[in-house]
Amino acid sequence: MITPVNYVKKLDGKSNAHLIAFNDGKEYVVKFFQPGMEKTLPNEWIGYCLARYLGLPIPFARIVDIPPEFLANEPQLADELFSTQYQFASLYIKDCKNGHQVEDDFRIKNHQPLAGIILLDYWLYNQDRTRKNILLNEAGKDTFQLWIIDHAEIFGSNSWLHTDLEVLPEEVLKSATHWILAKNIKDEECFREYFDLIETMPIYLIEEIVSVIPDEWMVSAAEKKAIVTTLVTRRRKILPQLMEKFKKKVFRPKNIK
Repeated sequence: MITPVNYVKKLDGKSNAHLIAFNDGKEYVVKFFQPGMEKTLPNEWIGYCLARYLGLPIPFARIVDIPPEFLANEPQLADELFSTQYQFASLYIKDCKNGHQVEDDFRIKNHQPLAGIILLDYWLYNQDRTRKNILLNEAGKDTFQLWIIDHAEIFGSNSWLHTDLEVLPEEVLKSATHWILAKNIKDEECFREYFDLIETMPIYLIEEIVSVIPDEWMVSAAEKKAIVTTLVTRRRKILPQLMEKFKKKVFRPKNIK
């Protein structure tokens, strides 16, 4: 497991994120466990693992151990001294802009996985795919390489309860970012390709991803079972309908000249 060597800075946002350099020579955005937002780290882990399985453009991430002595020597981390042993860390992507920092009419170079990003958000009921939660590397005139970040509020909240998973909404999400992504999707068949990947993902792999969640992140055995049930149920019974609704209400209209 990598270890931290240098504190860089605190990052903006409500997810308690800090930029820290590790002994592998890379900098990571580290999110710390915090009361009141207990599901932030489990959500990040699940969102990351499922995105990686689908081959989506998401920064490499891992669970890390930040030693107490490192926390004690960094004033900015003083509040984390009594945090959990393990935190969630994702690779820091340099020289990026977020969706708010570019004009609306831009092109996405890596357009092939965009349908997969949208389907992942609907599978996980991620209402937080805002423009600040995409990163854009310049790749030419008005063209960008896109990354997705921040899955702290999948399942509708960073503090969901067991019962919340049973009543997740089944609606077309209001997302300007999804509309931008849809504009860059070249072929409607991309939705079917990614849906097939989601539908055929082995249940035992979903169970394994959930089982890795550290005990310190306060996800009970019943909640872990409920996560798996929710993911399997939504992909089978709800995602197909949402995919068709999205194509009808968002994807196809944006292609009308």
